[in-house]
Amino acid sequence: MGLSEAPGQRDTQALLSTTQAMELRRRDYHVERPLLNQEQLEELGSRSSATGTLQWRTWFRCSHARAQALLLQYFPVLAWLPQYPVRDWLLGDLLSGLSVAIMQLPQGLAYALLAGLPPVFGLYSSFYPVFIYFLFGTSRHISVGTFAVMSVMVGSVTESLAPDEAFLQASNSTVDVAARDAARVQVASTLSVLVGLFQVGLGLVHFGFVVTYLSEPLVRAYTTAASVQVFVSQLKYVFGLHLSSRSGPLSLIYTVLEVCWKLPQTVVGTMVTAVVAGVVLVLVKLLNDKLRRQLPMPLPGELLTLIGATGISYGVGLQHRFGVDVVGKIPAGLVPPVAPSPQLFARLVGNAFAIAVVGFAIAISLGKIFALRHGYRVDSNQELVALGLSNLIGGIFQCFPVSCSMSRSLVQESTGGNTQVAGAISSLFILIIIVKLGELFQDLPKAVLAAAIIVNLKGMLMQFTDIRSLWKANRVDLLIWLVTFVATILLNLDLGLAVAVVFSLLLVVVRTQLPHYSVLGQVPDTDIYRDVAEYSEAREVPGVKVFRSSATMYFANAELYSDTLKQRCGVNVDHLISQKKKLLRKRELKLKRLHKENKLPKQAAASKGTSISINVNTSVTDIESNDVEGSKAKQVSAGTELEDTAARGQEDAKAPDMSSLKTLGLPQPDFHSLILDLSSLSFVDTVCLKSLKNIFRDFREIDVEVYMAACHSPVVTQLEVGHFFDASITKQHLFASVHDAVIFALQHPRSSPVNPVLVTKL
Repeated sequence: MGLSEAPGQRDTQALLSTTQAMELRRRDYHVERPLLNQEQLEELGSRSSATGTLQWRTWFRCSHARAQALLLQYFPVLAWLPQYPVRDWLLGDLLSGLSVAIMQLPQGLAYALLAGLPPVFGLYSSFYPVFIYFLFGTSRHISVGTFAVMSVMVGSVTESLAPDEAFLQASNSTVDVAARDAARVQVASTLSVLVGLFQVGLGLVHFGFVVTYLSEPLVRAYTTAASVQVFVSQLKYVFGLHLSSRSGPLSLIYTVLEVCWKLPQTVVGTMVTAVVAGVVLVLVKLLNDKLRRQLPMPLPGELLTLIGATGISYGVGLQHRFGVDVVGKIPAGLVPPVAPSPQLFARLVGNAFAIAVVGFAIAISLGKIFALRHGYRVDSNQELVALGLSNLIGGIFQCFPVSCSMSRSLVQESTGGNTQVAGAISSLFILIIIVKLGELFQDLPKAVLAAAIIVNLKGMLMQFTDIRSLWKANRVDLLIWLVTFVATILLNLDLGLAVAVVFSLLLVVVRTQLPHYSVLGQVPDTDIYRDVAEYSEAREVPGVKVFRSSATMYFANAELYSDTLKQRCGVNVDHLISQKKKLLRKRELKLKRLHKENKLPKQAAASKGTSISINVNTSVTDIESNDVEGSKAKQVSAGTELEDTAARGQEDAKAPDMSSLKTLGLPQPDFHSLILDLSSLSFVDTVCLKSLKNIFRDFREIDVEVYMAACHSPVVTQLEVGHFFDASITKQHLFASVHDAVIFALQHPRSSPVNPVLVTKL
């Protein structure tokens, strides 16, 4: 094999026609090798079974290098922090950390309301988990902390397990807010511990691949539906309404109906406050977008709005004069650790697993985006461990479950953040606010926080445009998007996620059950075979049928594979086999009747062998004519035939097979060989093995030999383990390529003469 092609020749070929260029390449590039079936390929390549290494042996090896590798694997900060370039990166991380902290302060307060908790617990959740992720995380740019989707999932749990109705005071039918908040904090912190245990456990057993079952359309539809849930949950703060606590299926619909029913009870001061705050936030965001290149860092619109709203509320007295609900007392300092409540584990386990998977999916998706952009690697299993420890330790300090925020992550990257040092700086800034400055926001109106949440939903609500793009790109992904969105809206976040994942997996099964089947033809003057329905120049090789499926054959589509194969071959295989068996049975009964009428001695009957395999040189027409003859003629004919059979004896054993379609007078297929292109076969199960054996059996019944081609080595191994190869099906029926199988089939036809001209051409 050789290839000689000078640069000048390449320039010449660029000006030639396609046919001329191919002719030049054919002259310069030549491959010559023998035909190879599987046995010859294994002998030529010296195939040997791969010896699998036992992974568990390496787990228990003790050495200094292994201990250091494990330490750096589970404590990534020890790998990059000693090599941290202070002069190059510290300033960028410092500015990035301050920018993220400025965003994290109002978002922490606001998202705590989503979780149904007092705002100060949003600040706790913006400190502890962020610092823990700094120690154990592998992504340099994601901003861990409170997130709207996670908060609303937590809120659905806290409001269902600790509803307002359970804390009504008997004296005046008002809600005991202190007792309710204490119960909800216990539920949220216990939920965070359970989420952390799930994530750490899955990470330690290397279960990070679970996120692969959450496709991008599914995640985007789920977050879009969650943003709608967030929007609806904030309407009570925008209008100043007191709504009933609802959870479970259709709770969103009932909440919307209740909001519409109670709109006449709207507190005007609250609504005006929310509208003004929302307009200010939108204007600041538009200004940031317009001056993005001129500003070193975005204007902290949320922080400025919170400070201004707090000052106005304190100065004007919005709560007392206009009935505007405010945040209330924010205790200064950190709270001591509190053990979770094991009694709640059984009631929270389902929600905890759903929150753990969703939180990890969002974090790893963003982490991989930034890793590809900046050229580093994110370890999905270590990310699970890092998020799990963040939630586990955070839950002990009364935090609620967290993930990463897309908006804060973009700010952390765009303002010069290079590592999680920016996250550590932001968490320290939040610590200062918790210890000293938190109580300054006691007069902050809740309507302002609701406005901040709604304005920040713009990015997720814009994902509705996915419907239009998916309609043009992929209708199946659009179906996943719509089912996920509708299920999440109607069934709530936990059940909606379960329905979406199950539907997505079922859709994968359905798509493998309906693959593209094709009959292949040879592209002229090449050894390339393509679908004759798609390539007009591809021609089927006379006498040979090549069949291929676009999906692997397994229990879900094996029957469809066999049925489509028989249909595409243009021959009613089952009907031919049935007709053949009828004629053979008829011949056997005819022969038995002749024996009985002539009362031949048993020795004569024994000398001719088994009745089913005797060769009587009569056609179907002769048998039918004998049926209408008289009994006397039958006796004469029978005597003559039996005498001929006994006389010929051994000659009949050497005669052609009288049970073939031709000798029985049945129509023959227009091909003598069938080749199964198994290049798409990725694994083999027992149903696949049985189906392949049935294909060999059925087509051999109609005088068609079957070959297989292009099997991958693992598939060949699985065929061997499944005892597929035997005396009738050997590795000589398995070829390295379709072209090899075609040439062999033409040289060794089962029932048709070989075309030497065609073989030479191939």
